[in-house]
Amino acid sequence: MRKLSRLLIYSHDSFGLGHIRRTRAIAHSLVARRDDLSVLILSGSPVVGSFEFCGRIDFVRIPGVVKLRHGDYASYSLDMGIEEIMTLRAEIIRRTAEVFRPDVFLVDKEPLGMKGEVRDTLTMLKAQGTVNILGLRDVMDDPGQLADEWDRKSAIPALRDLYDQVWVYGLPEVFAPLDGLPIPASVTAKTAYTGYIRRSTLQGVAKPRPAGLKSPYVLVTAGGGGDGEDLIDWVLGAYEHDPDIPVRAFVVLGPFMPANLQARFRDRARRLDKVAMTTFEPNLESIMKRAEGVVSMGGYNTFCEILSFDKPALVVPRAVPRMEQHIRAARAQELGLLTMLGDAKQRDPRRMAQAIRNLPSQPKPSQVSLPGLLDGLPAIGRLLDDWLDAASGASHLSVVGKTH
Repeated sequence: MRKLSRLLIYSHDSFGLGHIRRTRAIAHSLVARRDDLSVLILSGSPVVGSFEFCGRIDFVRIPGVVKLRHGDYASYSLDMGIEEIMTLRAEIIRRTAEVFRPDVFLVDKEPLGMKGEVRDTLTMLKAQGTVNILGLRDVMDDPGQLADEWDRKSAIPALRDLYDQVWVYGLPEVFAPLDGLPIPASVTAKTAYTGYIRRSTLQGVAKPRPAGLKSPYVLVTAGGGGDGEDLIDWVLGAYEHDPDIPVRAFVVLGPFMPANLQARFRDRARRLDKVAMTTFEPNLESIMKRAEGVVSMGGYNTFCEILSFDKPALVVPRAVPRMEQHIRAARAQELGLLTMLGDAKQRDPRRMAQAIRNLPSQPKPSQVSLPGLLDGLPAIGRLLDDWLDAASGASHLSVVGKTH
């Protein structure tokens, strides 16, 4: 009887949609690659249930938290203090891992989890022989700020002692997130760059056309929406100033945008013939695929989609509380992959209107040659194969569609 493999993925999801969308793309790719693999996702996202998952993937929803403006956290919905919530989350994570008994534990972004909540689970699984892997996006933050943060969180000793490998979902030619940090040679030796994660539309899933969506259009997306106010305000201001912009805008506000802001933006959009608006679109990939271009803040997942669907992009990055989006956008502009448009705090509607007018004729990312740019999913698959095949003692056991 063949050995069936289990992958447990932790995604803390305190804010936005990026973590769960990246995790979902990886999980779908891996179960399509291996018919012997089951994936269980631990997620704190309050909207994880709105996404569709294919067979052999399931999720455990842990109590949600939200990040407050001063940097601390609070319970998303339960009437509990943050310490109680973190104790509850940590216990659910540890107990799930104990029962599920994964062959591989993949942790997204936070080496010890939010406020250290996966430390005990990592230690327990390491002692049991589970392979612990940390997955990092291409840009984490300004290296100096990241070094201070990881020092406070004791992250580097965790990378050294608790992890078997570190996967960076990007290319060093674009950005190397660990450069400038006091990383031991042993951690550098077990770090692998995969390339970016190619996104695609789900096959066999009905995708109804959203109300108000008329071609041609540019997609305007604020990600989760919690910090997308400036971008949306600037785009609406452009259409108010210049109603003759030849291309329509389809605006996705994001489910975490405050209700009062959503109402205000919807009221403005109703007065504009060329703007349609929705709060949340779980099949955003299909909307982007048909768009003439993309206006966004440039988070990791949106950047991957821009590359995957080869869309001209206009990026208005935020610079707080992290420099992540600004660093990514500035470097991508240097490489010719997109156009970055200044600070959204200085919102001249004429400037945005002209940028939207220019967007459909802007060069596409594919005009830049970067070998391996979108090889993330097959590279992750090969790395996982190596660990699972070594554990099973069989070469290429039950692997489908495997390429090297």
